[in-house]
Amino acid sequence: MKNLKIATAQFENKSGDKNYNLSVIEKLSQKAANEGCDVISFHECSITGYTFARHLSKEQMLDLAESIPTGESILKLIEIATNNNIVILAGLFEKDENNNLFKAYVCVDKNGLVAKYRKLHPFINPYLTPGDRYCVFEIKGWKCGILICYDNNIIENVRATKLLGADIIFMPHVTMCTPSTRPGAGFVAPELWENREADPTSLRLEFDGMKGRDWLMKWLPARAYDNAIYTVFSNPIGMDDDQLKNGCSMIIDPFGDVLNECSSFDDSFATAILTPEKCIQAGGSRYIKARRPELYRDIIGQNHESEQNVVWLDTVHKS
Repeated sequence: MKNLKIATAQFENKSGDKNYNLSVIEKLSQKAANEGCDVISFHECSITGYTFARHLSKEQMLDLAESIPTGESILKLIEIATNNNIVILAGLFEKDENNNLFKAYVCVDKNGLVAKYRKLHPFINPYLTPGDRYCVFEIKGWKCGILICYDNNIIENVRATKLLGADIIFMPHVTMCTPSTRPGAGFVAPELWENREADPTSLRLEFDGMKGRDWLMKWLPARAYDNAIYTVFSNPIGMDDDQLKNGCSMIIDPFGDVLNECSSFDDSFATAILTPEKCIQAGGSRYIKARRPELYRDIIGQNHESEQNVVWLDTVHKS
């Protein structure tokens, strides 16, 4: 494997406005390509918008969702990838031939659709169907996986994707700045966003505190460290429907160190060069080889009543 230059992006999407969101994806993809990036990754439902979907009926969801790979948005993504010779990952709502609805995330390049993943633990809308498989694919010789938002909080999903061969896991989110049972969680007032130019400090304190980045850093570096993987975290910045999101899109290496992070309130991206040596040098590589699955195979695999189909219509994330 050769070194890979990746960009992780963040932007303020518009609910249901696929043309606008794709125009931002195109602008940032072109800029990343001009900076020599091989890949750019966008957040969960970056094409469609996310939080507003909690209000939508099944008919409205079907109108919003698209078939993959024949939908207009996928064709536009492929056009952007082709024009800029860059690999693009982005998210949207998907519908199949039987009108089942999924939270999907795709990877495309100049040759077309590379991979499609369906979120295993969807919520936001009661008509979404959970995905039923992991996704591992190649980008320029690198084995990659995808896990969307809450999927990453179930640690077995990350380990399983690693054991299937992934050295990079793309982790698109719409997260942080929502109420939770954990101390310090809560919404961030939209007024702070509106006043961000006059008073950036107050907004940054909220974004970087326990409502946002401080919580993220409790677990995200551990996913990278324990599994000897690069994690590419993407998250929106600004208003997503009536909820404010804090960005913090970042790339973390197999040692659990943040290589680069978006720190602007603007539509932007952060880049990092991934080197294959770290995947072997990091401690997680040794821990995986030292596993004794005979001790816990039956424990991890035992039946239980999953709550993955619980839909939190108020979009309060458990964390």
